[in-house]
Amino acid sequence: PAMRANPGGSAGCFINIASTAGLRPRPGLTWYNGSKGAVITTSKSMAAELGPDNIRVNCINPVFNPDTGLSAEFAGGPVDDARRAQFLATIPLGRFSTALDVANAALYLASNEAAFISGICIEVDGARCV
Repeated sequence: PAMRANPGGSAGCFINIASTAGLRPRPGLTWYNGSKGAVITTSKSMAAELGPDNIRVNCINPVFNPDTGLSAEFAGGPVDDARRAQFLATIPLGRFSTALDVANAALYLASNEAAFISGICIEVDGARCV
């Protein structure tokens, strides 16, 4: 309600975090993949619903980062050098995403430069989903 009450101009924006798993599912992660797909679809639905109130809704899809707390669960076991190299080989830009990569995407989506961008998902994935 507070965002809708903002008179004129932009009423604000939502930035949801999903995952490349919502676009390019991996075996053994059915529920994770599905939940991230739901975040993507919900973000697009919210953009359509809230757009008339000048509220933008976008989504960021980061790629796997082996340095996060849940990386072993995501990878199906400890992330040793071999597993790390195997996954890294699927990322054309040759490195994993970082928190700064995701933060920079969020800053852009929240900025005035993105004032006419709503209902999209930005893959912060080094071209993995291409």
